[in-house]
Amino acid sequence: MPDLLLTLKTTFGYDSFRPLQREIIETSLAGRDVFALLPTGGGKSLCFQLPALVRPGLTVVVSPLIALMKDQVDQMQAAGVAATYLNSSLDAAAARSRLAGLHRGEWRLLYVAPERLLLEEWQQNLKAWNVSALVIDEAHCVSEWGHDFRPEYRQLSKLRDWLPGVPMMALTATATDRVRADVITHLRLNDPAVYVASFNRPNLSYRVLPKDQPAKQVLEFVNKRAGECGIVYCASRAAAERVAESLAGRGLPARPYHAGLSAEERTRNQELFLRDEVRIICATIAFGMGINKPNVRWVIHHDLPKNIEGYYQETGRAGRDGLPADCLLLFSAGDAAKQTHFIDEMTDANEQQVARAQLRRILHFAESAGCRRAELLEYFSEKYPHENCGGCDNCLEPRDTYDGTLVAQKFLSCVYRIRQSGGFAVGLNHIIAVLTGADNERIQRWGHDRLSTYGIGKELDKTQWAAVGRELSRLGFVGQAEGQFPTLELTEAGMQVLLSRAAISLTKSLEKPVARRVRREGDVACDEILFERLRQVRRTLADERSVPAYVIFGDATLRQMARHYPESESAMAGIFGMGEKKRAEFGEIFAAAIRTHLAENSRMAFAG
Repeated sequence: MPDLLLTLKTTFGYDSFRPLQREIIETSLAGRDVFALLPTGGGKSLCFQLPALVRPGLTVVVSPLIALMKDQVDQMQAAGVAATYLNSSLDAAAARSRLAGLHRGEWRLLYVAPERLLLEEWQQNLKAWNVSALVIDEAHCVSEWGHDFRPEYRQLSKLRDWLPGVPMMALTATATDRVRADVITHLRLNDPAVYVASFNRPNLSYRVLPKDQPAKQVLEFVNKRAGECGIVYCASRAAAERVAESLAGRGLPARPYHAGLSAEERTRNQELFLRDEVRIICATIAFGMGINKPNVRWVIHHDLPKNIEGYYQETGRAGRDGLPADCLLLFSAGDAAKQTHFIDEMTDANEQQVARAQLRRILHFAESAGCRRAELLEYFSEKYPHENCGGCDNCLEPRDTYDGTLVAQKFLSCVYRIRQSGGFAVGLNHIIAVLTGADNERIQRWGHDRLSTYGIGKELDKTQWAAVGRELSRLGFVGQAEGQFPTLELTEAGMQVLLSRAAISLTKSLEKPVARRVRREGDVACDEILFERLRQVRRTLADERSVPAYVIFGDATLRQMARHYPESESAMAGIFGMGEKKRAEFGEIFAAAIRTHLAENSRMAFAG
């Protein structure tokens, strides 16, 4: 087995592997199929990049997005690795040149889109190129149960017939147990070694706020993070445009990104963001899959996401460099109602059922008073081992509870009375209509205006009753039927509570919390003035080479320089992310900037 740590240090500048990386790499090098689930920012790419350097032949990486290919190839080439890509962004001459290089065996890594790879004439190419490993990145795209299904990914099983003896590695950042099994089956992985890392992203903080004047809330949040890059996710193209215009109108560098823009404008806005010329992208979920920008310091969800997997993937685009990052979700019951309306209009009953279940889970997350981190991990079948994560609003500022016995009794009693009167169950909205004494056609037709619970809940409005109903469901007192009509029924526990009139504690609605500064996971204390100077040096170098700033160095590397003050190229040797090629190319430039800084400023001392 080659010296993997030496390659890790000299090429990538890292002293140690992240969890499971070494095991995945060694298994792959031994020739076995691998399924690896590592969270965003967990170092998936290294799991196939490092083996490609030490094994003979070509490693072919199937990747779904053009931007991701260019991004990773730029970073590989900056580290001295022979990597290239083939996709529709290249003109004919560039494509011919790269194909010729592949036939001559010049490349170690080839990134390619599934559509191109599956062209019939490529079968002969692949056999001629001495392919020694196949990598399927973003492998959840294989599964209809994943949040980003792509039909062309289903065809990748053909590679098994074309290259029968070549080991395959499937990688993803998000997959439930069901999606995992689907991927393994459809890619025809042969007795794969399965590696599942923790989904926990300890450097991310999670916060949910009630949506109230969202334009003002977004502006307030962004203004507190001057100079930092972030993404605002919106549910619609119109909202993405509106938020971008609102921020740009106040002098903040923001651009929209959505499928309604021309390809040229989308590419330009993304490129400006990757190069830190635009700090804020206001986007639909079309943006970000596979974007490897490590210095995204915050993500805002302007609207309620459709599901937990999407939310996890989108928040995961923050803090990929391991430094602290903030995730804010603006929540309103109106957003939930809009999504319910869209679901009601679906014609496929199975799709409806899946969408309703997913909406229930994201509502549960948004309204829960429990640890947000624990809620997220539980969705992916992982138990968070601590009671308080110290990095979400509910752990830092626990919400108040109140004696909800009376309102719970009213709600549960109404569910029971409706069931008893007609022999059938109804949905949440109808129960609320009965409680608040609404006068509509269904209530009249079914005689629910004659129930003893009709109109007994006028002290709360519809939104408040909906929150009570959802919390009683979370507590296990009410169950929701699957299928086309999501009706509510009392559970056994709910019936016992109703009969015993046991005390029930409910959580007060979300309120705007008091902000307070806490030490964050991933914090690297450093000389902030020097850090800004080094950022300017990095920006100049990146612009000269027409690459994103992080291709030169990530923020984590600059912060280490601004903490340890290496004044020579040789002193750079222990800095995180400083591989040999980068040290030779850039070490003296940054060391000179540090010497200049120290000639004008005193050295700061940092604890630890």
